[in-house]
Amino acid sequence: MTNVFIVEDEALARDNLSKAITSAYPDLKIIGTAGSVRDTVSWLKAHPDGADIIFMDVELSDGNCFEIFRQADIKAKVIMTTAYDNYAIQAFEVNSIDYLLKPVDRDALKRAVGRCLSSPGEPVREKLASITMQKPEYRQRYIVRMNDKIMPVKVSDIAYFYSEEKNTILVTFNGMKFIVDSSLDVLSEEVDPEQFFRISRNCILNMQAIESLVKHLGSRLKVIANPKPDFDMTVSRSRVDDFMGWLEGRR
Repeated sequence: MTNVFIVEDEALARDNLSKAITSAYPDLKIIGTAGSVRDTVSWLKAHPDGADIIFMDVELSDGNCFEIFRQADIKAKVIMTTAYDNYAIQAFEVNSIDYLLKPVDRDALKRAVGRCLSSPGEPVREKLASITMQKPEYRQRYIVRMNDKIMPVKVSDIAYFYSEEKNTILVTFNGMKFIVDSSLDVLSEEVDPEQFFRISRNCILNMQAIESLVKHLGSRLKVIANPKPDFDMTVSRSRVDDFMGWLEGRR
């Protein structure tokens, strides 16, 4: 029996994929599902040898799936599923066996599973190399929680992200703050670099939040931002040149 684990945050897509898998391959057993980076990492750490094949959606409720590879040792063969084809290179880098675009075609599904069952685990280089790369699709919104409410926040409404102790905090232009699950490393890959810049290890800043800049000690720059942060918002010395280039459109 071949065990399958599905990582997909949309219930309908997860159910459709499950039905397609069991219909095409009755000998495959779906042993679990997850819809977030956090839940997937937890499952993998609890069941390091549990899955033989993992179907993994790229964009999850709390980040993209590549964060999973940073946090867990994945021994199973991975088939990426996504509505976009701009993640092909990253899929190649983490040695996925195949890369399926949604909605998943039945023949493509059979091909991918067949490769998993017969492949020693090498990525399908020809498949990934043949995918036409498009301009990256950056995140348009984040889902945040306030008490019992779950709300979408448009990326255009976000002034900056910052880390505090072990939390990552999103701040909107109207001054509201929300804790998000993703790290700044993940967020910096998800937002448009023409609009956002990581000014330091602890802060990602929206250009529209900048009111002015002040020269600071040690060749650093202090950012006067709106809304006003609860911390000294400074551009680290090593990032000043890139930051000024970004502001001037030279990046």
